[in-house]
Amino acid sequence: MYVAIDRTGTLDGFRDTIAEMAARADVATLLVLAGDDNDHRPDTTDPVLRAIAKPLYGGVFPQVIAGREHFARGTVVLGITEPLHATIVPRVSDETQDLETCVREAVDPDRPDSLLIVLVDGFARRLAALVRALFDEHGLTINYLGGGAGSLSMQQKPCLFTNAGMLEDAAILLQLSWPSGVGVAHGWQVISEPMKVTRANHTTIEELNYEPAFSVYQRVVGGRAGVAITRESFFQDAMAFPFGIRKIDTEVVVRDPLLLTEQGGLVCVGEVPEGSFVHILQGIPTRLVDAAREASALAAQDLGDRPPQLRLVVDCISRALFQGEQFSHELAALDDGLPMVGALTLGEIANSGRDFLELYNKTVVVGLFAAP
Repeated sequence: MYVAIDRTGTLDGFRDTIAEMAARADVATLLVLAGDDNDHRPDTTDPVLRAIAKPLYGGVFPQVIAGREHFARGTVVLGITEPLHATIVPRVSDETQDLETCVREAVDPDRPDSLLIVLVDGFARRLAALVRALFDEHGLTINYLGGGAGSLSMQQKPCLFTNAGMLEDAAILLQLSWPSGVGVAHGWQVISEPMKVTRANHTTIEELNYEPAFSVYQRVVGGRAGVAITRESFFQDAMAFPFGIRKIDTEVVVRDPLLLTEQGGLVCVGEVPEGSFVHILQGIPTRLVDAAREASALAAQDLGDRPPQLRLVVDCISRALFQGEQFSHELAALDDGLPMVGALTLGEIANSGRDFLELYNKTVVVGLFAAP
């Protein structure tokens, strides 16, 4: 596997970097991770993608990772030395779409040591349903690693790359036959009693304990953390106080509230089931860095005694926004000298081969890859 980086963020830099990688005789497939500040649009980017003869997949993310750097302008290109088994799922938000049928052929059972890279439009409304469909069809027979593409503008737009052009409201599933280990951790701490989600609509929590969700959220955060969250300060303040969905026999799964509706609903990255119980969480930067170390250790444990050659990190953009300059400590905690690339995403998708497949928020996922 080869890595190339374009730090210009220009269309010419994007074109030249992927063309040079595609020209390598031993590269069979390209995986392209681009920063949102590149301003990729179908009218300008599609002709570049269509000019690449080798299979190409990827997406636009709020930021991308190269070593200890993270940037919103630039591109990371991975040249993979094997063909990938690829499946594209269109219209993920479409309620009439049978997602289980769409993902049924995503895994070739004859490929050994498989990991499924899952790239999705982070603003698609049925992401949790897509993850459930993957688990129902393929279970824990493989590892999974991926995340949500998109923009911090909070506007859904084409954000996934294929040779045919950019896609919106879609998912790309890529089966890679390399030995892998995956680790997942978040480090957020519970600060509230459980609250029942008494009304929800996909990604929007409308009521908590039969009250408007924002009213309950304001009251609990103010009482437990002393922070007076207003409509005007919601985006900035809510980064420190996500929700945690209580699961049986596992750590809470984080849901990140990003938007506030006029009716007092809280729009999250990922669905929150009606009838579920949630806590409010709080972040302490040192514990988030410790969680990154934990995820890395879990990935190494999952990989076993095979020497890793690449570290692929899927981390949440809101962890970086919350930590600010201290986010460099999180990347430093992950960097042990291996080539390290990745993306800061809108939702993270993973399991370790042992645990239930989940859509996460505010979570760090580490993938380690050994030579096939």
